[in-house]
Amino acid sequence: MRRPVALPGADFQSMRKAVVKFILVFAIYATLFVVQKPLFMEVYATELGLETFGDRLAVLWHGLSMDFAVAGYLTVIPAILIICMLWTRKRWPQVVMEVYIALSVAVISAVMCLDLILYSFWGFRIDMTPFFYFATSPSAALASATWWECLAGATGFLLACALMWWVTRRVINAVKIAPDRSWKSTAVMVLLTAALFIPIRGSVTVSTMNPSRAYFSARRGLNHAATNPVFNLLYSATHQNDFASQYRFMDDAEAAREFRAMGEIDGRKESDSTFTATERPDVVFVILESFSSHLMPSLGGEAIATGLDSIAGNGLLFTQFYANSFRTDRALPSILSALPGQPSTSILKYVDKIERLPSWPGELAKAGYALNYYYGGDTNFTNMQAYLMSMGFSNVVSDSDFSISQKASKWGAPDHLVFERALRDITGRRATTPQLDVIQTSSSHEPFEVPYSNPRFADNERANAFAYTDSCLTAFVNALSRSPRWQQTLVVIVPDHYGCYPKDLKTMPERHAIPLVITGGALTRKGRVDALGSQADIAATLLGALKLDYSAFPFSRNLLAGNAVPVAVMTEPGSITIVTPDGYLTWSCDGRAREDTNLPPESAGRLERSAQAYLQTLYTYIANL
Repeated sequence: MRRPVALPGADFQSMRKAVVKFILVFAIYATLFVVQKPLFMEVYATELGLETFGDRLAVLWHGLSMDFAVAGYLTVIPAILIICMLWTRKRWPQVVMEVYIALSVAVISAVMCLDLILYSFWGFRIDMTPFFYFATSPSAALASATWWECLAGATGFLLACALMWWVTRRVINAVKIAPDRSWKSTAVMVLLTAALFIPIRGSVTVSTMNPSRAYFSARRGLNHAATNPVFNLLYSATHQNDFASQYRFMDDAEAAREFRAMGEIDGRKESDSTFTATERPDVVFVILESFSSHLMPSLGGEAIATGLDSIAGNGLLFTQFYANSFRTDRALPSILSALPGQPSTSILKYVDKIERLPSWPGELAKAGYALNYYYGGDTNFTNMQAYLMSMGFSNVVSDSDFSISQKASKWGAPDHLVFERALRDITGRRATTPQLDVIQTSSSHEPFEVPYSNPRFADNERANAFAYTDSCLTAFVNALSRSPRWQQTLVVIVPDHYGCYPKDLKTMPERHAIPLVITGGALTRKGRVDALGSQADIAATLLGALKLDYSAFPFSRNLLAGNAVPVAVMTEPGSITIVTPDGYLTWSCDGRAREDTNLPPESAGRLERSAQAYLQTLYTYIANL
């Protein structure tokens, strides 16, 4: 069939409409991301530290390049479909465009709603973390949320999805393209499609789009508000495995020198750091969910964890101690393997690597200890079971070991039942070998639903939940102290990560301040220890006390050694903080800028270099596992 003769100017009209449709697609996607920012800023105005209208304008401006990058990615497929529309009268390009719009809008809506909800819990823009939690145990991942929060989230998603789909579809379909089969029109569209490389890449220089592009302020909240949640999620998904290329700031030899200067590897000539009456005491190790120094009067906090405060008063209390990270899946390797939490991912995602991690429980197993672990929740959550097995725990008690009626809590069995089960096992043994029993609590976690009601905290469910776990811990230690093996038992108590009480602590050192308490009949020294340290230092401190080798733990220091360098390191997504006796520095490893410090510029500059070397050494270590 002969091709119909085109009317004069028809090629130009089709080309013009194709270009307009292309621009509309890019503009509507970019607008969706720009519009969500004011909503996010108003919901979290206090948390973000928004003070003026100028702050809001700065957030919008500095977030534009990242919004354009994601809009560019999303426009590639519609651009190809527009080229197809120029060459065929069939409807399939339009149908595919409709389906693509619906799917992309659904994904954008889901990410925005999840981000809006989860920021209140985590304080960072959405990354792959919630998907890791959900994939390993959906019930545990949703345990923090109440039914009405789930309903509100689902309703918000449906409404946002419907509204965005209606607007996006109407705007994009406002322009109809008639096919002209013109190579000129096609060439123009191919060039426009190729030009998407510029917003996607973020520039025409050597620098490519990355999270630091949205970082413009020393105030973390403004940087978070400027970050595009879809880009942050995609970047997280595509940059987690390549440890060897992440956080490279200097050559490896220089990083090693800077790291050694922090006292983390060399200079381990120790004084007598033993604090046990027997060389191989039983060790009961308690990991408290979300506890912090702010719950203990002896550390300047409120009178909430009064039982723990009393236990600390009769034992060793480390007063300048910090959690290495912000969630349990990051905390467990810090506590048990002396591997500080990473600001970009969780090591528990990588089963091949956690199998090669050292652990101080593993060192105890080599010394003849039997290893037991007690947790009322699902140990499949965040690959915890694989980690515990790899660390040498031969007996793991978890939610499956409790009856359905006992698992009334969203997190499984409540803490008093877990402590009771551990107490029965510990006191009922007739073991001839030393024992390590690790007890991990879970009840002092959102949604703070506990079988306990303290009149002092009738109007504060958070404080009431902490008081409940504190009462369970106190009853457990008191009962254990009456057992025949008490005189050969060490009890070590530490929180897993910074707590959620009180809310909205401003600085990382405030948020990560936790106690380390050691008690038990086998303890030979008591009092307050002011040595500055963190969870990664537990391995060397405990193994040193038992006269066992801890050379396998490069990030751990014996806090009771005479030459322990006073330093503590902690991370949150995108940030690292180093604390010294002189002050602290919080540095954005995504934004490559100082976020917060109380040090003069010269001292802050030295700590910034130390932070870079520490990160580079940490990621090199993980890459080589």
